[in-house]
Amino acid sequence: LDRFCDAMIAIREEIGRVESGEWALEDSPVRNAPHTAEDLISDAWDRPYSREQAAYPVPGLVDGKYFPPVSRVDNQFGDRNLVCACPPMEAYE
Repeated sequence: LDRFCDAMIAIREEIGRVESGEWALEDSPVRNAPHTAEDLISDAWDRPYSREQAAYPVPGLVDGKYFPPVSRVDNQFGDRNLVCACPPMEAYE
C-alpha cells in the first residue's frame, strides 16, 4: 500500500510540473511511460526530464526495478485493447 501511495504522489508531482509549464503534456514522464532500458541507455535523449527520473520515478524502484521490453503500443488504445497473437486453439490439438 505504501508503494502505491508513493506512486500516486509522484504522479501528482509530475502533473504539477505539467501544470506549471515545466514539462509539456505530450513530453512528460507519465505520457512517455514506460521507459525501456533501451530508451534510457540510448545516445539520443531529448526529453526535458532526466533519465534517472524516467527510470526511477520513486526511490523504492532503485532496488527492484523491472524494465519493460517495449514502450506503449498504439498509446492508450494498445493498453486497453490487448490482442492475443497466439496460434488458434486448433494448432495445439
